[in-house]
Amino acid sequence: MLLIVLMIILFIILTSIRVVNEYERGILFRFGKFNRILNPGWNLVFPIIDSFVKIDVRTRAIDVPEQDAITKDNVSVRINAVLYFSVFDASKAVIGVKDYSYAVSQLAQTTMRNAVGAVTLDELLSQRDKISEEICEIIDKATDPWGIKVENVELKDIKLPLEMQRVIAKAAEAERERAAVITKAEGEKIAANNLADAARTMSEAPGALHLRTLATLNDLSSDQSNTIIFAIPIEVLRAFGHDGFDAKTAENLVKKITNKKEE
Repeated sequence: MLLIVLMIILFIILTSIRVVNEYERGILFRFGKFNRILNPGWNLVFPIIDSFVKIDVRTRAIDVPEQDAITKDNVSVRINAVLYFSVFDASKAVIGVKDYSYAVSQLAQTTMRNAVGAVTLDELLSQRDKISEEICEIIDKATDPWGIKVENVELKDIKLPLEMQRVIAKAAEAERERAAVITKAEGEKIAANNLADAARTMSEAPGALHLRTLATLNDLSSDQSNTIIFAIPIEVLRAFGHDGFDAKTAENLVKKITNKKEE
């Protein structure tokens, strides 16, 4: 008789063993009431009087479905996101909410629409990280009673109407043209300043203009296929010793140059 009792007890113990993995936590209910949280390893869950539920405490990622929203400046957008969360209190995740994954997903959708409606389109496009952090903080605070820790929220894609895409493209093109005009004007200003500095330097140095003229003539003479009419400054002629330069002297000099060219 004692042997039968021992065998029955041993059978009950063997059938009562439940294994909880390292990434799980077990919620034990005794007589329908919450008893304790079962840690990883072997745990005894007696039949009839006990029941338990396993909860995965690893970080999970859920895809927030694409939502239609209107920004603060009345622009329609379609936006979706991905949310990362984990369970930090398994008892609250079971007792406090029926389906915590579904609840978190629904809360993320409504929070995302509200957050988009509170900012303009420019802010939404340029401050995505900031908006993501705000959504994460709101959801994390709302899910604390459920034992849920929201780790991160990332806005995946923001879709604009085709007309709005064209408007943004035109605005970007106009901005680039404006920048190009400003850059060109600044370059011309710098070039003008450099020319003015060069002119002052040449006017202060005797013979500088003469040397520059000779260098220009040398550059032009490399191409024999063109006929070039070059105006000779008076300073150049004076450099040749023509201090008393007048119209007759200029005419004689031109004839000499022409005759030399014909030879």
